[in-house]
Amino acid sequence: MIRKPEIAFWVFVVASVMAVSTTAFNVMRSRSAEAAGADIYRQLDLFGDVLERVRSDYVEKPKDEKLIESAINGMLAALDPHSSYLNPKHFRDMQVQTRGEFGGLGIEVTMENGVVKVVSPIDGTPADRAGVQASDLITHLDGEQIVGLTLGEAVEKMRGRVNTPILLTIVRKGVDDPFDIKIVRDVIRINPVKARAEEDVGYVRITTFNERTNANLKTSVAELKKKIGSKLKGFVIDLRNNPGGLLDQAISVSDAFLEKGSIVLTRGRNPDEAQRSNARPGDITDGRKIVVLINGGSASASEIVAGALQDHKRATIIGTRSFGKGSVQTIIPLGPNGAIRLTTARYYTPSNRSIQAKGIDPNIVVNQKLPEELKKKKVKPRGEASLRGHLKNESQEEASGSSSYVPKDPKEDTQLIYALNMLRGIKQGQTAAKINPLPSEKTKPN
Repeated sequence: MIRKPEIAFWVFVVASVMAVSTTAFNVMRSRSAEAAGADIYRQLDLFGDVLERVRSDYVEKPKDEKLIESAINGMLAALDPHSSYLNPKHFRDMQVQTRGEFGGLGIEVTMENGVVKVVSPIDGTPADRAGVQASDLITHLDGEQIVGLTLGEAVEKMRGRVNTPILLTIVRKGVDDPFDIKIVRDVIRINPVKARAEEDVGYVRITTFNERTNANLKTSVAELKKKIGSKLKGFVIDLRNNPGGLLDQAISVSDAFLEKGSIVLTRGRNPDEAQRSNARPGDITDGRKIVVLINGGSASASEIVAGALQDHKRATIIGTRSFGKGSVQTIIPLGPNGAIRLTTARYYTPSNRSIQAKGIDPNIVVNQKLPEELKKKKVKPRGEASLRGHLKNESQEEASGSSSYVPKDPKEDTQLIYALNMLRGIKQGQTAAKINPLPSEKTKPN
């Protein structure tokens, strides 16, 4: 039997050993941190040596700003394909894109034979009111030739402060001589939602997820319900070739069709910082049937929406496998020096599926028929898994991308036709489609 003084002694000895061990561990950790710190400073010394050698010995005198920007870009690009540096100009452009409005003319354009070709003027914008027409060729801006400019540079010149004028020189088919049109810039709002009635079905195409997406979606659905009335069979939500956008808008759009349940889970490097977004009561379609269209160009925020509606069995997903971008990027401003876009988390669907480098598999695979010219080119579909340096899927399941072709004529759109017929209850042959099972009951949404 051990007497109490002896117990006290052994407790003191054990406590002393534990204290010494803890102290030793802290010392080792401190030394390890110091070693790591010393190593990073040695690497920075190496970078400084290389920078000075380039500045002093390169065949032409380089710009210091370009050297540093390229070095930062190289560091971020080495992480994954979606982390990058945004210089002040690119940061402003990104803000314009996500905000969904800017000072401009209101025309969709492309480049053809060195000049800007008008795809179409946007209804109600300065260009539309001034009489700009589809297929017009813009050769000069304020008297300066466009030839030699990139499309981005030409677009930047056409954008500007609201209420400032610009002179466009137009060449139009059927008109002998070029002529000038003076347009005053105004606030141009990018509508990310385009909707129309397909007889008894509401068709809603979401082109991007900017700050206006959810509000415009609700407006479009309300208008379609009113227009189609009691014969409304359901809705087609077209997310094909939608590259994504703002995470909060993807959550809001998913919430618009769900009454309850989780929408998306994001996990960063620290497990304690995992976040879950949940739906609130209220379905803007009043429970009507929904079909979601996806393809190889549906990425990121589009996949969040498709995954959430699929896991909750709220919608049938039709088309081909999505792109597979299952990571979240955070924009970190750097004051007057722009910002960095940094991958900070992975996201998971309600049933805890990671779609990173794998994509969303539709419930019904419907391949879009390609025109002969595309068949001859034999363009290989690209997905996240084909990008160099992409984040690996934790389950090691990866898949290649699928076609992103969508015909302009709805009458040739095989995927859309299949979706419309399904909502109308029209039986369809299995030759054009492959049925995939819904998410397993073993992986129910949280």
